[in-house]
Amino acid sequence: MPFPFEPDGGIGRRPLLALMPSALAACLAVPGQANAAAPLTLYSGQHPQMVGLLTKLFTKETGIPVRVHSGEGPEIANQILAEGTRSPADVFFTENSPELVLLDEKGLLAPVDPATVAKIPRRFSAVDGHWVGVLARESALAYNPSLIEGSALPGSLLDLARSQWKGKVAIAPTDADFLPLVDAVAALKGEAAALAWLKGLRRNAALYDDDEGVVAAVNRGAVATGIINSYYWGRLGTEVGFAKMKSRIHYFRPGDVGGLINVSGAAVLKSSRHPADAQHFLAFLVSRPAQKMLARSDIDFEYPLARGVAANPALKPFSELDPPNISVAALGDDRLAARLLREAGLI
Repeated sequence: MPFPFEPDGGIGRRPLLALMPSALAACLAVPGQANAAAPLTLYSGQHPQMVGLLTKLFTKETGIPVRVHSGEGPEIANQILAEGTRSPADVFFTENSPELVLLDEKGLLAPVDPATVAKIPRRFSAVDGHWVGVLARESALAYNPSLIEGSALPGSLLDLARSQWKGKVAIAPTDADFLPLVDAVAALKGEAAALAWLKGLRRNAALYDDDEGVVAAVNRGAVATGIINSYYWGRLGTEVGFAKMKSRIHYFRPGDVGGLINVSGAAVLKSSRHPADAQHFLAFLVSRPAQKMLARSDIDFEYPLARGVAANPALKPFSELDPPNISVAALGDDRLAARLLREAGLI
């Protein structure tokens, strides 16, 4: 599934909060420390700043070095497919579940330690236990109040394909985060409806390379609205200062497909040369100390999925989200989304 993507935009580089190293060490007691010198190879489709924070802390507390190979999630998943059982990757950590579903379908993922999976509500991980959910983010609409009244905003994501939205919306169809939205529309409304929606967006929307570009355009007044993950609004708010933000976040009506929750997850490759350390890294990702650290930092505006960990206060409380009723399995593996985007002329 070759697919064009742009690299991470790199906004939001900020100082990080330190977190209770003794508490994390307690969660990550490593038996047999003598074997800790062998490096773990992480293939990452997550943001480099956040991954850098996590891997440095993991190495500090366990002695296990981590080599990171970064890229867009679908791009990295395709690389793993091409490498097959010869892949040097031990762990794959990515922003959206379809890439993990694809690799699981191809039989390339190992079962995750059940104790690790048990730390996360079951609906956010693979049914077969071959990958575990780590973080989540919600789709939403950024808007600029100087260009559009809040009362005029749409109730549904699908409304943005209507003619009255021509020239008033921005999208990033080649951003990896856009594909799950297409998958969700197709799963809930059917392929024909998803294609019609995409063709409407093709007529109406200004196109950007990534969600960072969309939210920045809305914030500076280049376009009235933009489809994003709310994550990126938080990142931009940290960059420019929330008090200086000229844009706002609009949430679609309860249960609408536009409120999709994307799950960021991780898996151990079946071909891993260091499976015990790879499993240990997954346990670290879902540990309460690591998840609290991310929630308290100013570089990551995702929802921690470990039970009892509160999200960044800049985010709408997770308990108040009302996403569409669609499972990570029903979202599929992105291949349908890529085909529909091509047919609509968006890629």
